[in-house]
Formats: sequence, C-alpha cells, structure tokens
Amino acid sequence: MLQSGILNPQVLSLLARVRHTNTLVIADRGFPFWLQIETVDLSLVDDVPTVVQVLAAIRSNFVIGKAWMAEEFLAQNTPERRVALVEALAGVTVAYEPHVEFKRRVPRAIGLIRTGDTIQYANVIVESG
Repeated sequence: MLQSGILNPQVLSLLARVRHTNTLVIADRGFPFWLQIETVDLSLVDDVPTVVQVLAAIRSNFVIGKAWMAEEFLAQNTPERRVALVEALAGVTVAYEPHVEFKRRVPRAIGLIRTGDTIQYANVIVESG
C-alpha cells in the first residue's frame, strides 16, 4: 500500500507512461474534454486541488524540461496568482502563447489531469525533461 507521495493510481499510471519530451496537461476545472487523450479528473470542489498543488505533487517524481501556458493567464490574473504559478514551475522555461495555440498542443499530450482550479487560464502543458 502506498503511504506517501502521489496516492492516486490513475495519476501514477499516467506519469509512468510519460517519456522524455512527451507532454502532460494540467488544467483547471473548465478545461474542455479531449476524446483522444486520457483524462484523470481530480476535481473535488472549487479549488480542490489546484494546478499549483498538482504541480507540487508531481515535481518530486517528474522532471519538467519546459512548460507552455496561455498569454491570457498573465492578463487575466493578479500578480499573486502569477507568482504562485511561476514558483510552482521554478527553474522551468515557460513559453506563453495565445490560448488558441495552447489548445492546439493538447491532442499531442499523453494525458490530461483536470483539477478543481477556478483561476482563469491556469492551465499548463509540461514537457518531460
């Protein structure tokens, strides 16, 4: 029985299948469903868990080489929210692009983890390093 770290078997399985340069999407509660990729839905209630919390949980077992986010995240959120996400991705190069372009990357991901996050555009695509 697992006693520490990530306990969710679907998240563990998904992470185990992401290889070098593969991508994984961590998304807010309103992010669209994509038929072509596996989705693990962790949402419980508003803001439980958040994208930042999921990033913190996976970083101990997952090396992030690069990340992408929507430019709209910067324009639609407070400095505190921007700082929290940047800190969750400390040491990772983050490329910002229009949300439409961001969503074009999604079908190439190995999977998607949906959170309960209510922060607008708090979606991130991480590339395995």
